[in-house]
Amino acid sequence: MNLILIAVISLGAIALVLAAVLYVASKKFAVYEDPRIAQVSEVLPQANCGGCGYPGCSGFADACVKAGSLEGKFCPVGGQPVMSQVASILGLDAGTAEPMVAVVRCNGTCTNRPRTNMYDGAKSCAIAASLYGGETGCSHGCLGCGDCVAACQFDAIHMNPETGLPEVDEEKCTACGACVKACPKAIIELRAKGKKSRRVYVSCVNKDKGAVARKACTVSCIGCGKCVKTCPFEAITLENNLAYIDYNKCKSCRKCVEVCPQHTIIELNFPPRKPKEETPVAEAAKTAEA
Repeated sequence: MNLILIAVISLGAIALVLAAVLYVASKKFAVYEDPRIAQVSEVLPQANCGGCGYPGCSGFADACVKAGSLEGKFCPVGGQPVMSQVASILGLDAGTAEPMVAVVRCNGTCTNRPRTNMYDGAKSCAIAASLYGGETGCSHGCLGCGDCVAACQFDAIHMNPETGLPEVDEEKCTACGACVKACPKAIIELRAKGKKSRRVYVSCVNKDKGAVARKACTVSCIGCGKCVKTCPFEAITLENNLAYIDYNKCKSCRKCVEVCPQHTIIELNFPPRKPKEETPVAEAAKTAEA
């Protein structure tokens, strides 16, 4: 009986000593966390998509609190309403950010870009891109395996079975950038959504010379530079045989769309153009021909 009592007392004493050690250690090495981090994290959508540039919503909340400013910080999923709540918690100015949307810069449909071979491997753009240039003569365009679809958490992008290209649902897209990171060909980019969701962009990423690009895809950019010369706002640049429209400078005049011989420049969500009235000279010429 004495042995049992001694064992119990010994274990109790050891437990008390260890508890005291743990208590002292917890006080000495305690890490203070600003309670506002939890408050900010609570109003975030908890999508953990990484679109804000930080590792998850908790990382974004921590960055907002520690930075002491919301400049350059934006939650693409929650948008301006969520950032207003974050600003209210931290007592800061929310600032504003222009809404963005994912844009697929490839118009190489099955019709425009005929297949020259068939890929019979794992259904993954990343794997296909590491093995070869793709099923067509264009080694820059969409591979059509749908890595972008799998990466999207918001069901905002789907493969069109007729064109073989991904299509973005503007209403669902949060501009998190997951599809951009998933695309090994870099054909998807985030662009300003634009007033009334109207956008003008070059739907091509082919950097081959004009003749080569045109042979691979009938609507590829051939680097002729007509759009660059036509743009009155210097919003278009030409580099490596490929035109690019800077959405920060573009005023949506659409003059570039009219002069593009390849119909590579897309005008999205604009009203139909009014038919041009023929000049008296043109009408007279038609009458003479008749």
